[in-house]
Parts: sequence; structure tokens; C-alpha cells
Amino acid sequence: MNDKKNLTLGLVFTRRDLSGEFFCSIDAAKKRKAEVEGKLKSLDINFVNIDFLNDEGIIRNGLDAGKTADYLRSRGVDAIFAPHLNFGCEDAVAKVGKLMNKPLLLWGPRDDAPDAKGNRCTDSQCGLFATGKVLQQFGVPFTYMTNCGVDDAVFSRTLNTFLAAAQVVKNFRGMRIGQFGVRPETFWSVKCNELQLLERFGIEVVPITLIELENMYKDSIQNRRADLEGRVKYYRENFKISVDDDFLYRSAAMYDAISRWAGDFEIDGIASNCWGAFRQIAGIASCFTFSELTDNKLPVICETDIHGAITSVMAQAATKWTKASFLADVTTRHPSNDNAELFWHCGVFPRSTANPSEQTVIGCNFDEKRPTVGNFLLDNGQVTISRFDCGGDKYQLLTARGDVVKGPLTTGTYGWIQFKDWPAIEHKIVKGPYIHHCVGIYADISSVLYEACRYLPGLTSDPIQPDAGEIEASLR
Repeated sequence: MNDKKNLTLGLVFTRRDLSGEFFCSIDAAKKRKAEVEGKLKSLDINFVNIDFLNDEGIIRNGLDAGKTADYLRSRGVDAIFAPHLNFGCEDAVAKVGKLMNKPLLLWGPRDDAPDAKGNRCTDSQCGLFATGKVLQQFGVPFTYMTNCGVDDAVFSRTLNTFLAAAQVVKNFRGMRIGQFGVRPETFWSVKCNELQLLERFGIEVVPITLIELENMYKDSIQNRRADLEGRVKYYRENFKISVDDDFLYRSAAMYDAISRWAGDFEIDGIASNCWGAFRQIAGIASCFTFSELTDNKLPVICETDIHGAITSVMAQAATKWTKASFLADVTTRHPSNDNAELFWHCGVFPRSTANPSEQTVIGCNFDEKRPTVGNFLLDNGQVTISRFDCGGDKYQLLTARGDVVKGPLTTGTYGWIQFKDWPAIEHKIVKGPYIHHCVGIYADISSVLYEACRYLPGLTSDPIQPDAGEIEASLR
């Protein structure tokens, strides 16, 4: 599981195989190579170069594409960065991109001005135009970074967006979603096509019965008491407790059982039954346990919403696993703010999303008064909501950006989020293919998910606010 949350960038430096006293100078190419590597090191980016290839560590011939791709694969490279140190070798870059089938970032440093005699040294931008065309001929999707210097703001901005998108792609391909039990009978909206997810995206659904989960829970509660003490101590130190102590141990045991199973089966996220039979296993609501697992980068989604679990993994990956996501019901319009909406759920939001001005509470759910659920208000700040879903055999990824604002008090975990144009989002959700569930996260990941979709055939980006034009402008 941890390996999926790391990213290795492959640096495929390229130059045109010419060498003059001024034009296509080898020394100029080497200087630029050193500048790029120095910048990546300063940004603490894990990368692998191609110094094995020749004395320069620069690809100059398309015939070297095969050995370059083999080497990068052997080093576990997850994405390709192809800086053009002068005009570059367009067929070499395209062939490496085709062989690797990984996200690819195309860029070249901004060319210096001609010298006093009018001589130009590099013409890197000219080569970028050529390589972009050849990548299209090879059918290789790519991200383009505006021709700039390594210290320009656009360099770090675009690179970070690309790396986050590559992280999403890495975690999406071959994702393994655990499924506990079956969906609630009344929830037709969370139905999904397990076979299609596997055939189209390589996403595996790994089922387990609630009887098996109950056995694992019993093992934790009966035989792993010492292991539960630390977690219960954490609960007592970080929450206001309004339930009996025994329920804290039950929640800790359920956490222990689920996390052990997820580790054994290399699970990336979970969609779980959370009503009826699940509540009978331990005599508790699952909400708080799910929230704690999600806060520790194992998104667990209630109501057996498999598409919601997929969305949650994508959202956390888009932050490079630095932020926890929360699954919310889209429920009620703000009574006085036409562009704000209540995002709520019984008590499943992670503690890291809570407003620090209010104490987080472990309490009982709103309907049955059954322990244990979280009770708190979302923190202030900007959030992105997203939803991976399917309708009419077409998979789409909705994104919208908003800000948490003040609103009336309610139960469970909740927040009022204001958007630029809420009615536009409301109409989009109702008309589908989306449902009343969405994933929120405290990060601006719209552009990251937009770029990730470039590398995921069969998944269409569907950004609302900002829209595609605004995202494209931000990437330039």
C-alpha cells in the first residue's frame, strides 16, 4: 500500500545530435541539464535520470528509446519529464512515451537571446512544437508546460500539478476497493458495474461478507486488547467523549480489524454496508470508525458506495496523500444564501477536517441514538468537491470548488459550502450521472483531476467551477 503513495519521476533529457561552437552546443545542453536537476532537488522531487545511457545522460537518437524505457521501468518510474535542452529528438521522446504508457510532461527552458552577431544557441521552443506533433502521431497523451525558466512561477506550478495528476493516475490504475456486505436495499443510486470497472480501468472490487468481518472484529476485541489501548488513549486525548468507555474499545477493535484486513489484501479504499447487520456486529454505528480510517489515508465510504470510494482515493491521491477526504450527502440549500449548500453525513467526516474553534465529539447518531459517530462542524477554508460516476455507459468526473461559510447548526458532521453558482451544480447533479454523494477535500485539486483524466481513457473530466477553460488558463 505505501508504495502506491510514493512517486518516482523519470527525467528523459533530450537534445538534437548536433554540436557547433554556438548552435546546439553540448556545453550549453549540459549546463541546462544541471540547472533542471538542481531545481528538482531543491523541490525535493524523487527522480531517476538516464545517465546510464551515455556520457551526457541525454537521449539523442530514437534507437535508444527501447533501452531507455527498459531502464526506467526497472527503476519503478511513474511519470516522465522530457526537458528539451535544445531542439531535441522528437521521435526518441515519442517512442519512450509510447513504450512507458505513463503521464508525460513536455517542456523546454526558455531560449536565450541571440548574441551580438545574431547567432542562436538552442531553439528549444521550436523543438517542442515538433515533439508535440510527433507525440500526437504516436497517440501519446501529454501535459505541456509553457516554455519558461526553471525559476519562473509557472515551472513549479505546472510541475506540481503534473506530479499530483500522475499520483492520481498511479493510484487509479489497478485500484483495489474492498466491499463489505451489500448496498442498502433502498439505495439504487449507488449501484455500479463491477465487471465494467475491471475491464475498462483495471479497478478490482474485493468483497468480504459481514460474517467474515464479524469474526475479525471478535478476534480484535478478545485477543488484541493491548493493541487497542493506544487507540482508545488517542480518542480520550483528542475528543470530547459522550459515550460509555466500552464503546471506545469496540470502535478501536473495528478499526483494528478493518485496517489489518486492508493491509493483508492491499486495499486502497473501502465501500461498506453501514446499516442493519453491520450495526449488530459490534452494537455500534460504523461512522466514527470509518472517519478515523479515512483520516489515516484508508478512505472508507458508507452505504456501499463503490464509486464514492474510488472518488475518495482519487481525491486523496490528488493531494499526494497529504489531506484526508470526506464523503458528504448533498442535502439542503442554505436558508438565506442562494449559492450555499449543506454538505452533511451522520458522523463520518475525519477529525482533521473539523473546525478547531469547536470541540470534536464522539457521540451517538442522529436517528437511533446509537454510538459511535463524530459530531462537529467543518473547518473554514476552500474545498474541492468531486464525484466519479457513470451513466449511459459513460464515466465522468465532476469537480467544483467552494468555500465553507456560516450556516445553521445541525447534527452529525457537516458544513455549509458556498459556490460561485450553486444552481448550476444542482442542475448538473440532478441531471446526472451523479448522485447525492460527493467527496470533499481541503485542497484546490480541480486542475489536478482534470489533468489526470488526460491519462485515463474512458474517463471524461467534467469540471463546473472552475470550468475547463478556466483550468486550461491556470495551467498556462
